[in-house]
Amino acid sequence: MFDPVLLKTFVTVAETLNFTTAGQLLGLSQPTVSQQIRKLESAAGRNLVVRDTREVRLTDNGDAMLGFARTILAAHDQASSYFTGSAMRGRLRFGSADDLALTQLPQILRDFRQLYPHINLELTVNQSGALTRRLQSGQLDLVFVKQESDSTLGQLVRRDRMVWVGHRNLTVEPDRPVPLIAYQAPSLSRTVAIAALESIGRTWRITCNVREINGVLAAARAGIGIAAFPQSLIPPDLAQLPTNLALPELGTVDFRLLDNPTSAREPVDALISAIVGRQSAMVPVQ
Repeated sequence: MFDPVLLKTFVTVAETLNFTTAGQLLGLSQPTVSQQIRKLESAAGRNLVVRDTREVRLTDNGDAMLGFARTILAAHDQASSYFTGSAMRGRLRFGSADDLALTQLPQILRDFRQLYPHINLELTVNQSGALTRRLQSGQLDLVFVKQESDSTLGQLVRRDRMVWVGHRNLTVEPDRPVPLIAYQAPSLSRTVAIAALESIGRTWRITCNVREINGVLAAARAGIGIAAFPQSLIPPDLAQLPTNLALPELGTVDFRLLDNPTSAREPVDALISAIVGRQSAMVPVQ
């Protein structure tokens, strides 16, 4: 690790070939310039500058260091410019379906905020339908939601199977109504579950109406009923129900990013890239 302060002093000496002139350009005394060059030589373990009463010149190692120093200082200036004066700025109103918050999405958002500290990220967590309506009314800039697999809206992040999920010890009697845990209408998973059951003539009853994912999980863990759930998001303490229960297939669901076309593109595109680039991390948190 070479101190950028020492590298800057060295480059100035190399370009002027004069310690006094270098000091004047840097606002340093000549002894301070000499001291900083010695510190850099000590860090490098090589002599970089030859100085006598008549001239100052670089050694072969000094020539090599000059190239490295210019590259390091250029990268340092780019980083400094990025995170200070020219960093991306603005407000980004982002909405996420509540069950997608069970994935590594929170970590992705933390990484995004560290990378773009000047973007004011406002997060809304709700059901997919409510978020889509808020996006369409201009209240949000970008949403990460569940959509039917025949949808062509927005950008597909991944496709998943919908499956029946419940407590490992739960028994669903074939001759009794299916105990259903469901979001309040309108809800994609509720609609899919009821339509699938009615398509095979199975009766059902809502045993728990919920507003958020924590309600679904609490009811399932209590053995109150079963729920339609994306297969990749099943928590480890719940189970996908076996096929011998004669429950219907539920099909697939898309996780999609929908954006507001009137919103500032730069922050929206940056977050889309962050989420799509990390789609392999969109797995349940254990």
